[in-house]
Amino acid sequence: MTRQRVPLSCELLVLAILSWLGRPIPAAGQIPQAGLVPQRAAVGPDTTIVHSQFGGQIFGFDIDQNGTEGVLSEAQDIGGGKVLAAVETFDQVSGKILKVVKKIETKDDFLTLGIVGTSVGLVEREHVQGIYVKKRIYELLNPIDSNKFTSTWSAPLASDDIILGISRDQASTTTAVLAFENGGDDHTFVFSSNAGANTFGSFITLTDPVFFFSDSPVIAYDSVTNQAVVAASTGAVGGPPPVFALVDLTSGKITEFNGLPGPPPYRAGTVNGIAVDSADGIACTTTELDANVEFYDLKKKTGFAVTLAGATNQIQSGSDVEFDSVHKLFFIAQSVSSTGSGSSIQVYDIKGNLVESLNGFNFSNESNVVFTHIALNPSNRTGYVDGPDPGVTEIQSFTY
Repeated sequence: MTRQRVPLSCELLVLAILSWLGRPIPAAGQIPQAGLVPQRAAVGPDTTIVHSQFGGQIFGFDIDQNGTEGVLSEAQDIGGGKVLAAVETFDQVSGKILKVVKKIETKDDFLTLGIVGTSVGLVEREHVQGIYVKKRIYELLNPIDSNKFTSTWSAPLASDDIILGISRDQASTTTAVLAFENGGDDHTFVFSSNAGANTFGSFITLTDPVFFFSDSPVIAYDSVTNQAVVAASTGAVGGPPPVFALVDLTSGKITEFNGLPGPPPYRAGTVNGIAVDSADGIACTTTELDANVEFYDLKKKTGFAVTLAGATNQIQSGSDVEFDSVHKLFFIAQSVSSTGSGSSIQVYDIKGNLVESLNGFNFSNESNVVFTHIALNPSNRTGYVDGPDPGVTEIQSFTY
């Protein structure tokens, strides 16, 4: 059948629409035919980079999935035993610093723990006397776009309790917190909080020694079951498989199960990252020694592993794991890429299929005080990750 030519008036309309959307205008003879869907824009790192305002190393960042801003902390030694520390908000689209929320030149520093709940930023201030942290103050930006500290998160933590990690489920008002007592018996515990309302659940102690802080346990949150999902391994070469603890944040009940051992002779090693798809009850983890990514059915307590695309050795193992609940995708940070040059973000669906490889980044955990983090905004399929400056003074935007 002979295809009729698209009328010139329609071609001009298409060109006008593409121009208005800011998309490239095709060359003559390449006008999309009626009824065809334009291809998605190129994915991967782009040129939008956020620079810390004062050139310090970034100590944690996050972006608001329900807004247009992000938040970061930075610090640098300025001599005389003092540190320039600051908290800043930035625009997700332009990368421009919008407001220096707080700047100090003392021995104290700041750490951005993340955005929790709907547009609530949580920042830790470590108050130092001598060479020791004597007090930890938790500031809230509620909401983020207020561009200021609005109140204090008054979690009932002792001065020697240290937060190891928090879940960053912006679709839920509940945040799961993993912490340990830095003194006494050094026990590890979890609790829940609605940070925006400044309310807290009971502290629940993890008695299994595998969750000792030196084994670097990681935490995520299952909002359907109201469970904290904690995973850890001793990391011993040829050692036992990772252990998972499902912690009911209402009753305090803890259920444990063993994860996948990983292939011999090295086995799985340390659990580097975790994220949970609450709707489908799936946890996704990365492990250090085998360059695998694992997918677990939390109800059945079973799972399977796939090797990261193209990975052949430990150096290509994944680290941070994040989940896009809108498009049901897991994002794996890979400092040494197995699919391109530099670093990559490997994107998998919930069935363990590789969806795409985002290549051309530059991030590493070698000199980071705070390990690599992927921050996502599913509403426009964008995100930020550490780099490309090896001094960790920048974060870089990407699309997917």
